[in-house]
Amino acid sequence: MTTIGVLGCGLMGAGIAQASAAAGFRTVVLEVDDATLARGLARIEKFLAGGVEKGKMTADEKARILANLSGTTSYDDLRDCGLVIEAIVEQVEAKRTAYARVEAVVGPDCLIATNTSSLCVTELAATTRRPDRFGGLHFFNPVPLMKLVEVIRAQTTSAATHDALLGVARAMGKEPVSAPDRGGFIVNRLLIPYLLDAIRCLEQGLGTVEDIDAAMKLGCGYPMGPFTLLDFVGLDTTYFIADILFDEFREARFAPPPLLKRMVLAGQLGRKSGRGFYTYA
Repeated sequence: MTTIGVLGCGLMGAGIAQASAAAGFRTVVLEVDDATLARGLARIEKFLAGGVEKGKMTADEKARILANLSGTTSYDDLRDCGLVIEAIVEQVEAKRTAYARVEAVVGPDCLIATNTSSLCVTELAATTRRPDRFGGLHFFNPVPLMKLVEVIRAQTTSAATHDALLGVARAMGKEPVSAPDRGGFIVNRLLIPYLLDAIRCLEQGLGTVEDIDAAMKLGCGYPMGPFTLLDFVGLDTTYFIADILFDEFREARFAPPPLLKRMVLAGQLGRKSGRGFYTYA
């Protein structure tokens, strides 16, 4: 496997493409139009330039990574890929359409992996003609810095495919863990109830946003409190994942609190919108 395709050059897709190119893979990242692609590639270039300025990489290393990377708006340019990693919008129908266009051009042995954080990987695999060569590669933001990758094995994923995805994650310098195809996988299955409980505690007057954050940082040694993390992840993303978990398990701990719903409806999504539990300039 020498060439990897990445569908989507947003926050996650750009990070995955950068990690792939840094690992020495020829990497082709696809976007829907030239303007969106240009913004994604500029995000990668800015991240790498920051690494050079901070002394974390040399200018030659930056040049090598960029030389391994190319952008496109045509699915035909994915023809030589041995693996295509999908990192587009979290909608099953949009993903199904993308997979069909990938399968129309790639070879029969090409693997497809989804970066979904919460959707059923088996359901996504079933929309393709190669469910045995389909699995999950759930990266974490920011991808170039976060070591963890959850490798998801669907009901139909072959052992060879699962092993290959583990190998790709390791080749990218990540530390993969195998996770079952169950709602939230490992990390979100544990993280989302914690974040929702923090919101419920706020609703019940247990403390202020600042006090609850400080208590969890200083008392538990967490790098950031739950509300800082919620703003970083995105309140809309948290709401979306909570809805999927509640739909699958029907347990109250996965139900989005009223405050979370209302903040999302108001467009208070965290850092991405400039306001969440905190206000950002």
